[in-house]
Amino acid sequence: MTAKKSGAGQPVEADQGLVEQWRDMLALHARTHCELDRALGRHGLCASDFEVLDVLAESGVPGAVCSYRVQEIAERVHLSQSALSRLIARLEKDGLVERGMCAEDRRGVRVALTGKGRALHGDVLPVQRAVLTRMLAGPGVGAG
Repeated sequence: MTAKKSGAGQPVEADQGLVEQWRDMLALHARTHCELDRALGRHGLCASDFEVLDVLAESGVPGAVCSYRVQEIAERVHLSQSALSRLIARLEKDGLVERGMCAEDRRGVRVALTGKGRALHGDVLPVQRAVLTRMLAGPGVGAG
């Protein structure tokens, strides 16, 4: 008797292992995202808000103003352009970011942290990193 084959020619058992690994990754992502939302929610942010602030804060030069085009942010935070535009509008309304015209391309929009946004990012960065450490580092990853 021959082992069952999947559509890709692999034994079904090998496919099942991949499927289980994939589902474990999705479950870990979901648990981590929920923990981030819970921890960051105490500071008025959700995980996606923080990701945008974190990208904008990455200039590496203390006090430097770093701005990104909306498309560049979308590529880094894995949100659709429309979802990201709504999120940026909310962050702007809260005084955390500011939008301006792109000097290189007048059709483009650049986004930068405000002083308030940079301060909030600095306050919640340790909170976010602590959640990531608890959920993703070491034995029993994500058991948190």
